[in-house]
Amino acid sequence: MAKILEFKTNGLRAQLREAQEQQTMVRLWRTELEHGSFCGYVGGVGNEFVLLSVVGDGITDDGIYVMRHRDITELESPERHHVFMAKALAVKGISPRLPPNFPLDSVRDVVKAAGAMSPVIAVHVDTEEEEEVCYIGSLASVDEDGFYLQELSPDAEWMRQASFFAWDEVSTLSIGDGYAQALLAVAGPAPSLEPGDAGIGHMH
Repeated sequence: MAKILEFKTNGLRAQLREAQEQQTMVRLWRTELEHGSFCGYVGGVGNEFVLLSVVGDGITDDGIYVMRHRDITELESPERHHVFMAKALAVKGISPRLPPNFPLDSVRDVVKAAGAMSPVIAVHVDTEEEEEVCYIGSLASVDEDGFYLQELSPDAEWMRQASFFAWDEVSTLSIGDGYAQALLAVAGPAPSLEPGDAGIGHMH
């Protein structure tokens, strides 16, 4: 029987590690950031972040999400329909994407690893309204205070100047989700950046 747990961060890490070790499908909520939930397999648990290979509502591979522990408010383990969903994934030939040794202890390590892993990443940042805003693009460079992203607009147009994001702005990164991949397929490879100041982000 599925258990829905509400807990502090330490208890959360232990439950997530157990789900990872047992390859248990879970569902988690972040009620202070969004109304929906995430379903999938835990691929890693670090000091600050957890990696989840996400299964969509249509039993699809929805990419990899790296989220902060502190944003998770509830965890259902195992996911209540996990038996059916696992069978459906097998029938469709979909396996969880669980990259080995993905660094999850600091946002800097997460961003650098994600940028090396995929030509486009989705960066979710905190706002004053306590909701996430998403930006999609190619990691251009990193420095001590943050990183630069060559963005893709919602119309699949590459920006010619990179946008800057501070490390402490980032709440979530996603890799390989369908929307970002569709933008990349339409836009094609990123052109060279033009010299100049950082641009203004184009939220999705």
